[in-house]
Amino acid sequence: MIHSSHSSRRTFLQTSSLTALGFPFLGGFKSSTSLAADAPVAKSAAEIVPLNRHPRMMQDWLVEQVRAAELRGNARRDALKTRADAEAYVKSVQERIRQSFGPMSEKTPLNAKIARTTERDGYKIEHIYFESRPGYLVTGNFYLPTNRKMPMPGVIGVCGHSYNGKAEKAYQSFAQGLARQGMACFLIDPVGQGERFQYLNDKLASRLGGGVSEHIQMGNLQTLVGEFIGAWFAWDGIRALDYLLTRPEIDPKHVGVTGNSGGGTQTTWLCGLEPRFTMAAPSCFVTTFLRNAENELPADTEQCPPRCLALNLDHSDFLAAMAPKPVIVMSQEKDFFDTRGSAEAYERLKKLYTLLGKPENIQLQVGPDPHGYTQANREAMYRFFGKATGTAMAAADPEIKVEKDEDLWCTPHGQVGELNSRTLMSFTKAKAESLAAKRTALQGDALNKAVRDVLKLPTPAKQPPYYRIPRGAGARKYPTKSYCHYAVETEPHIEAFVTRLSDEALISRIPKSDKPAVLYISHRSADAELRDEPLIKELIAAAPESVFYACDVRGIGDSQPNTCGANTFLSPYGSHYFYAAHGLMLDRPLLGQRTHDVLRVIQLLVAAGHKDIHLAARGWGALPAAFAALLSSDVKQVTLKNALTSFADLASDADAKWPYAVMLPDVLRHFDLPDCYAALQSKNLKLIEPWGAADGMAA
Repeated sequence: MIHSSHSSRRTFLQTSSLTALGFPFLGGFKSSTSLAADAPVAKSAAEIVPLNRHPRMMQDWLVEQVRAAELRGNARRDALKTRADAEAYVKSVQERIRQSFGPMSEKTPLNAKIARTTERDGYKIEHIYFESRPGYLVTGNFYLPTNRKMPMPGVIGVCGHSYNGKAEKAYQSFAQGLARQGMACFLIDPVGQGERFQYLNDKLASRLGGGVSEHIQMGNLQTLVGEFIGAWFAWDGIRALDYLLTRPEIDPKHVGVTGNSGGGTQTTWLCGLEPRFTMAAPSCFVTTFLRNAENELPADTEQCPPRCLALNLDHSDFLAAMAPKPVIVMSQEKDFFDTRGSAEAYERLKKLYTLLGKPENIQLQVGPDPHGYTQANREAMYRFFGKATGTAMAAADPEIKVEKDEDLWCTPHGQVGELNSRTLMSFTKAKAESLAAKRTALQGDALNKAVRDVLKLPTPAKQPPYYRIPRGAGARKYPTKSYCHYAVETEPHIEAFVTRLSDEALISRIPKSDKPAVLYISHRSADAELRDEPLIKELIAAAPESVFYACDVRGIGDSQPNTCGANTFLSPYGSHYFYAAHGLMLDRPLLGQRTHDVLRVIQLLVAAGHKDIHLAARGWGALPAAFAALLSSDVKQVTLKNALTSFADLASDADAKWPYAVMLPDVLRHFDLPDCYAALQSKNLKLIEPWGAADGMAA
């Protein structure tokens, strides 16, 4: 249970320097409208410097949570003393990986076709496409040696985030290198890359730019229907293996998987999910979740498995699921994936493999280069797979002939869309519709329980939250003469920032009052919206006797992160996305965290004497406000402007523009927003200008 107390406050003060975090300490108050010496200074009378008092709060909290998960995982790993312990651990990680990734799809006919064959010296390339799901095409090049005895080892090759997928030079190179040395390689395009763009324009190119941009757009929306795009990547690899094993040229006792970057991700996940692989070589991905979090490194949606941190899984555990089969962890000295984490992963695996009696089956290769499947790592992979299969491999990379992209196409003009392949987004829309048809409309306690469960809300605390009183920041041009800021500790190390408007100077604690209160939850910044948002003026004018409060929940406005690179907050791959993705890995959706903030602020206002609370919000803030209003008996009236129409609208629109922070895992299996809005009619709900799927990034 998460709770707030003076003890937790003291811990916060001891572990975080308020001065370093941007908080002037609490002595020497002047009028809250006077300009404090260390407050932001406007350059002119017309300019108001935006407030952002706590830009590191989300990052500090996240690192603490991920570190705690790593410590729990390390405790389990440190407890391994015997072979039986190690065997039980391997079984445990296999089970937890399945919990994270969810059930795999049903295997359906592959309907594989060899579109054409290209002959080369010592090998040939078969241009193949198959259906990993009904109507959903995967393209691949099968590099098959022509001068080797059969059956021979086979390798599934998976690609990193190259625009041209399997045609990228580095990926052609390792596939050719394997084929020239006696191993077949089936190199497949990832979804959103190569010949598998899902967002095609009229020139058969990706209108989103391919790769990361497509993965995030379609992967985020899958969350709403309980799917994980990483599992879809892995399923393509599993079905590619199914095809490989239909070929009489392949020895099923020797089948491996390798890839770099995004392909290293797929390789890692496949080690955890597919027991038929006998060897693996992930490159430029394996590190630790903590290193990525500390280094503020966003990763694609498919690289962030749901609940994995709550399940105490780390990158090394996906490779542990394959133990004691041969695995080489490959990294690069100059990579952005922290090679210190690669070494940590290797040491954990070395202990496990040693207990299992096969220490020689786990290796670490650190190349001298930047991120990429460069020659040093390719050669390390050849040697490792050669030893694992008893295949003689050359000490150096064989001569590589780089093919043109179009010479590797499996489709007539380089896109599965022209073969009427289904898009991944069409599956998401179909599942949303199926769930809606099966779902029973919930009401009352059943709806409240479903909302709590999906949001992963902690047990409500009995005591109102602790709060600080940060100094005012000068004249802000708010609707009243004066104001006071309160930093409300909604859980240890997390604060929601609340502004109380007043016509009287107020610099002290929240006054006791039995007057009605209006609590406004901001869209992006309470400070800016107190000056510019028409709804706020309307609310004040409609209830002049009420006390008005405005609130920034975590990560918004006063605590908007300045992490993950400069000015990235609103970008699809930026800091807002980063904390949302980690929230899902921690099994604490960011929308649930923000709803918790609102509930705790309501609790504080009730403790101050307000018995009648009008909860109002706009845009992004309308979602946590709606959920909090549903769950709090202290909220008597609700006004939501620019609230999302429904989660189903998001799941059904491939181009939906709402941030990952609003995506709740599997929500459409349980309820949708119209259920909540219907329940809020009893609290005089007023919906103003609702936003559809395309409006979520509006100012």
